[in-house]
Amino acid sequence: MVNYAEESDGFGGLLPAGLSDGLPPVATQEAALIEHFIAAFARRGYDRVKPPLVEFEETLLAGTGSRVANQTFRLMDPVSQRMMGVRADITPQVSRMALSRLSRVPRPLRLTYAGQVLRVRGTQLRPERQFAQVGAEIIGSDSVRADAEIIVMSAEAMIAAGVPDLTVDIAHPDLARLICESLDIEPSGMREALDRKDGAAVAQAAGQHATLFSALLRAAGPAEGCLAALRALDLPEAAQRELDLLAALVAAIRESAPQFALTIDPVERRGFEYQSGACFTFFARGVRGELGRGGRYHCSGGLEPGEPAVGATLYLDSLLRAVPRKPPAPKLYLPFGTAAPAAAACRAEGWSTVGGLEAESDAEEAALRLGCSHILRNGAVQELKR
Repeated sequence: MVNYAEESDGFGGLLPAGLSDGLPPVATQEAALIEHFIAAFARRGYDRVKPPLVEFEETLLAGTGSRVANQTFRLMDPVSQRMMGVRADITPQVSRMALSRLSRVPRPLRLTYAGQVLRVRGTQLRPERQFAQVGAEIIGSDSVRADAEIIVMSAEAMIAAGVPDLTVDIAHPDLARLICESLDIEPSGMREALDRKDGAAVAQAAGQHATLFSALLRAAGPAEGCLAALRALDLPEAAQRELDLLAALVAAIRESAPQFALTIDPVERRGFEYQSGACFTFFARGVRGELGRGGRYHCSGGLEPGEPAVGATLYLDSLLRAVPRKPPAPKLYLPFGTAAPAAAACRAEGWSTVGGLEAESDAEEAALRLGCSHILRNGAVQELKR
């Protein structure tokens, strides 16, 4: 096999930070992985859509898209002289399509997609600014079974792709806010303290309710244990309703996939730009970055009234680090002068063929140099010895 990694040495400075070339065999593996997920979602009734890479700013950043405005590259359309944006996330585009061109399609609407996104900045966990997303959305249902379907379907597809030691971390970005509103606690200071997981700062921001918020912070862990800890708390009515929905979601997931490793962090909210209610993140042990995330949100493209929706977005750069690398497909070298019918017959048998373009003195050496594992000699396929 040709070592393409060696061919790239010394050229990294040609590209902006966070952008990279996709070389063989990684580009091939990424494409195959995308099709694996699209096919897995299609088997569950999800129809594929393909939104454009660039949209006018007023539609791309309306509604749900407004939450990723600070990550969106802008440019001017030389035709219309209107400002456009390069998508930083595909879910807001799917929301727009659901509310406009697909508004009369029966609900719940199940859609899947794949494509590249571009972001202004990377993060510590994901320094890449351009990467591929593949995802699925259910639009028009507020049932916890829709959430469970998205989570279980995505997780099963990742496991089938070879992701080891998968964990599903469930969060609820609105739970702490609802408690603060019910107890007249200023939410911004509490929010910052919870984001830092700073117990002392949480207690100070909570004042007389320090015991409640400290217990909320400590409750994070395996799903059943966390739910038990949360049920033991004297939560306001609005927060209790959300806790009941969270428990129903865990039960629905356990019903379909009792083997999943489920954890809950009731105060986590970082990275959930437009989600509310139950949200989730997928991780694999020993793999840098999240494999994907999603959750419940209000489907809106700036077109009211919008609809309840839930979805998951998977990140191909992280998934490629998680799945085992497949050995390259064997290639068959066809020496210069091989007849076209013979070459076509080899491809019909399933071979990937590499044809010699000039007469060679040593066909075997040429085959090995070009990364072939087999050669066609006298009409018969022979394995090459390296």
